[in-house]
Amino acid sequence: MKFIKGERVKRLDIPEWDIGQVLEESFEEKVRVFFVGVGEKHLKLSLANLTKVQGDEAHSSLLDNLTSVKSVKKGKVVQYRNLNELIINFKVYFPEGFYGDTYLQRERNHKEEAHNLIMNLLDKESFNSLLTSQSYNEICKRAMQVVNKTNLVFPNEKMSLRDGLKSERHEEQFSEKLYYLLHGDDELKKRFNAFSDCLMDLKAAKWTTATYFLFIMYPEQEMFLKPTVTQKAADICRFELDYRPEPNWFTYHRLREFSQYLLQELSELEPRDMIDVQSFIWSTARIEEGLYVKN
Repeated sequence: MKFIKGERVKRLDIPEWDIGQVLEESFEEKVRVFFVGVGEKHLKLSLANLTKVQGDEAHSSLLDNLTSVKSVKKGKVVQYRNLNELIINFKVYFPEGFYGDTYLQRERNHKEEAHNLIMNLLDKESFNSLLTSQSYNEICKRAMQVVNKTNLVFPNEKMSLRDGLKSERHEEQFSEKLYYLLHGDDELKKRFNAFSDCLMDLKAAKWTTATYFLFIMYPEQEMFLKPTVTQKAADICRFELDYRPEPNWFTYHRLREFSQYLLQELSELEPRDMIDVQSFIWSTARIEEGLYVKN
């Protein structure tokens, strides 16, 4: 049997490998396949009991978004880990999962406090009232209060934003674009791009700043992007993030898809929202630091 690049397959003799995707056309009785359960394998067709799958059986969010090349960090290939392994790794840090005291104290409580703060200070009604009265300085002060409530944004990036807001023109611009981002009626793509352009003018266009306010106000669906951590996690999962250093909609859209994929796949841990998913991404990224434990 001949296998074509992109076809979905499975090994009948090793079902725990899960569904796979052919990476290149089979050649000389050999084929290269990426399996969700174990990663990339080079197989001899005469030995592997390989069959094609279609329809619902062929569905896989990971394979739909599989990175096209092996990711390399500091000269070495980042090893793929399946979700079962990553969950084991997460429980090394937080044995009781998303609902244990250690997790709540270290990862969740301060983010929930920031969420409550932004809902009180920059909810649509209050924010609109401040804009109407042209209280731009007050809006910026409130925004910085929310940023300072957590350690998600790096200190130097907080400083860049604070420095960018020193002029009245930039205070007004930031206030209007932040309101548009959080409460505007247009599609998110347009609002995100407008806010990113504003940060560029302020010389504060960093991923953490560009994604923080959305994440804190709407943790049920939006995600925070800390570049190094998020790229490592996506590499380990082999999920194509299409990362670019400057804030842009395409990468953020891919981040949202990555986050939704994890949210669905982590159902056994019962994640509440993207705050939990973001913490899982953090634990996944630390595998590269030698802190991964395999059972």
